[in-house]
Amino acid sequence: MGFFLETLLGGLMAGMLYSLVALGFVLIFKASGVFNFAQGAMVLFAALAMARFSQWIPQWTGISSLILANLIAFLIAGMIMFVVAWLIERLVLRHLVNQEGTTLLMATIGIAYLLEGVGQSVFGGNIYKIDIGMPKDPVFALESVFPGGILINKEDLYAAVIAAVLVALLSVFFQKTATGRALRAVADDHQAAQSIGIPLNRIWVIVWCVAGVVALVAGMIWGSKLGVQFSLATLALRALPVVILGGLTSVPGAIIGGLIIGVGEKLSEVYLGHFVGGGIEIWFAYVLALGFLLVRPQGLFGEKIIDRV
Repeated sequence: MGFFLETLLGGLMAGMLYSLVALGFVLIFKASGVFNFAQGAMVLFAALAMARFSQWIPQWTGISSLILANLIAFLIAGMIMFVVAWLIERLVLRHLVNQEGTTLLMATIGIAYLLEGVGQSVFGGNIYKIDIGMPKDPVFALESVFPGGILINKEDLYAAVIAAVLVALLSVFFQKTATGRALRAVADDHQAAQSIGIPLNRIWVIVWCVAGVVALVAGMIWGSKLGVQFSLATLALRALPVVILGGLTSVPGAIIGGLIIGVGEKLSEVYLGHFVGGGIEIWFAYVLALGFLLVRPQGLFGEKIIDRV
């Protein structure tokens, strides 16, 4: 039982990080109808900015405090992501209003390659580390309940808590603030939102900025765990099954989908891996997503689209 709970907790913590990346897809799709294929590149670009500025700031200012240097680097990287979001809306999206979904998808693919290229040119192409002070030593919990206790990775626990707090804040933002309600109105019907005076272009800038902050936090966490390298750009591919499972238009779906995928990957690898030769964790999420596409293509919480003729 103890080993099962240990595996379950590991899956839940990994699932929260998947949810964080998937949330970027959902936010942008809800507000603009754009499937943002550049979300992975945004995570990479934000992580590169965070990593490099956390190295440069002590050299430029003489600051010796790791916490202060990381805080300043985070603020600078956040402002950079705001500028990136504004430029994307101003230079790309504004000119593609009411275009076909395929056109918008191709535009985000172009944005992805542009961000990767600019990130490599400005910040370099080496592997960088982000040290945000998260403890990496594992701990044993519930030793009085289970023999030997449950092994918990403290870094994964801290990362999951950070992701959960950000997801909770975004949920409150969408539900309780006037801007959040405007975002939901735009998501429901662009033309109706414009007819009551909601500025569509400003809403798009806001939602891309929010997605940029989400990408920054995700890049910071994954960069701390794995190092900042260009494989981070493929992180979005790990979040695609989460989006398919939870629904492309549902914030709660991104959360629940991420938890299901995270737990499913860990449990299947541990309990089914010896039947199929291992490596099931790599492809389990995609098989599950394929099954949902065949049975319920809108996902668990997605809106079913009905075309009336």
